[in-house]
Amino acid sequence: MKAVSGKQVVLKDGELLRRERSNRDYLMSLSNEDLLFTYNVEAGRYSGRGIQTHVLGGWEASTCQIRGHFLGHWLSAAARHYHAHGDMELKAKADAVVAELAVCQRENGGRWVAAIPEKYLYWIAEGKQIWAPQYNIHKLFMGLLDMYQLAGNSQALDIAERLADWFYEWSGRYTQDKFDDILDMETGGMLEIWCELYAVTQDGKYRELAQRYYRRRLFDPLLEGRDVLTNMHANTTIPEVLGCARGYEVFGEERWLAVVRAYWKCAVTDRGYYATGGQTQGEVWTPMMRLKERLGDKNQEHCTVYNMMRLAEFLFRHTGEPEYLQYMEYNRYNGIMAQTYWTGEDVEGNPGKGLLTYFLPMKAASRKQWAGERDSFFCCHGTMVQANAAWNRGIYFQENAQIYIAQYIDSTAEFDLGGAAVRVSQRQDHMNGMLQKSSVNDGFQSVVDAEAASPSRPDFRKHIFTVEVERGTANDLSFSLRFRIPEWITRKASVYVNGELCQSSDDSSAFVTIDRVWRTGDTVTVLLPIGLQFITLPDDRTMGAFRYGPEVLAGICEKERVLTISDGDPVKELSVSCGRQWGSFLTRYWTENQDPGIEFVRLNEIGYEPYQIYFKIRMHNAPFERK
Repeated sequence: MKAVSGKQVVLKDGELLRRERSNRDYLMSLSNEDLLFTYNVEAGRYSGRGIQTHVLGGWEASTCQIRGHFLGHWLSAAARHYHAHGDMELKAKADAVVAELAVCQRENGGRWVAAIPEKYLYWIAEGKQIWAPQYNIHKLFMGLLDMYQLAGNSQALDIAERLADWFYEWSGRYTQDKFDDILDMETGGMLEIWCELYAVTQDGKYRELAQRYYRRRLFDPLLEGRDVLTNMHANTTIPEVLGCARGYEVFGEERWLAVVRAYWKCAVTDRGYYATGGQTQGEVWTPMMRLKERLGDKNQEHCTVYNMMRLAEFLFRHTGEPEYLQYMEYNRYNGIMAQTYWTGEDVEGNPGKGLLTYFLPMKAASRKQWAGERDSFFCCHGTMVQANAAWNRGIYFQENAQIYIAQYIDSTAEFDLGGAAVRVSQRQDHMNGMLQKSSVNDGFQSVVDAEAASPSRPDFRKHIFTVEVERGTANDLSFSLRFRIPEWITRKASVYVNGELCQSSDDSSAFVTIDRVWRTGDTVTVLLPIGLQFITLPDDRTMGAFRYGPEVLAGICEKERVLTISDGDPVKELSVSCGRQWGSFLTRYWTENQDPGIEFVRLNEIGYEPYQIYFKIRMHNAPFERK
């Protein structure tokens, strides 16, 4: 199965497009001189005492041992954005960066090109304390390969291959046992790079490098079914397993896939995750099914969210199991969207913005800590620009004559079915009638029947799909449309074809599949019942979070609150608050019986307010039962 992306998918969701535009503007705002500063210094391209440049801070500071890592993320994000939109201005900027890197490589002797010195790698073998040089350099490799594969820059591949020659020679100096010691120092996605370079070049040295970077001290215990992840740094291991995922695709050996499956079982299936879809506290995996004790101020590192979504996408493509798509949906709404490019009002009601929060705190009365545009550049700063570069990914997949609708996001996609072109468009009907955008009423007003039909927010989501078949194929074509049934539906989902009920299902472990001869103009309407649910912790059934469909709600609280209820269902404690504003239904709730009351809003709408996600339930008269 293949993912459908790039210019084949046109995104039409207004909020996601806003995030893409904000991300693109941010990429363009950073000058090439600043992005390349530490690379030019390492290559000896600056002389004299006074270097006049607005240097980047945080992890990109000249004194930081991980300096230079962000440029690789930047190149990857630029390539992805170009691949999705054909943005020639951004591509020209990225091509210019690659050209400067080629000069740096030449000045460094023809192979080395990183912003840190080669000796950092030798220091690992000598046991000296050094901060993850291979993690750092992997980002550059990643950016170069994305520029080659997604933006057609052949110079980027040449730079990557020359740098790879250095690593082939360096890693060949050590016995396997000694190199295993080196692999215990964070390597980032170096294994994935060697697999990717082999796929591109078919050069045997990259297969050899992939074998050298097979981290048997981690992978073998996983294959034995041992829990080696509890309290282990999460984002050290996820990129290594993503390397195994790519290794399976490139080399076709089952052992690579076995490692990926074992890792997912250990990290997700057996361990559990928060209502948001995320995991970790203080960047390490929690104990299995013991999430309550790790509710803290450093939950859900953004890098972990991003990379686990990548792993879920791989597993879906190779298994067809929709649970991985559900995992991606939870993390999209409550991870990437909750932790990057926030806009709204600050605590004083003024327009506000938030670029990135490294963690998503989950302890009571937490606040998001927003990073600046030029003074942080920690690891999540890099995955932020990648995650927001092309939101059209992960919506559609294709396997021969089967088209998978993986996510419900307004968009249009084109597919090649045996030489015939098919276009599928989806849009959500919000059933909100008049689309008045603001308090200004100078537009033409008319009576709209939909206003009366949906006086309050409907208890289902309605998504309409339209099919177009290429002319010249008798205007009809036989293929399958497969619609994912989300885990969060509150009753059976219904699928209509051209207005007639076709199927109903509440099975979130399967797809609703429609096989037919499709004609241009055929429509499919998917109704997904939606509502509030109380999602308890696996280790405390009296403590949980509220989720509306896939989106977690946060209560705005200055201090920790306990909900005292008389009914056995915590959902009944919340009622709709400010349900409509101008042309939109809002997802806001208010407690019925708490004093003082608590307002609940979507977690991805929280900016600077103090908030609480997980609430302890205290019962008056009835025992609590999980719904």
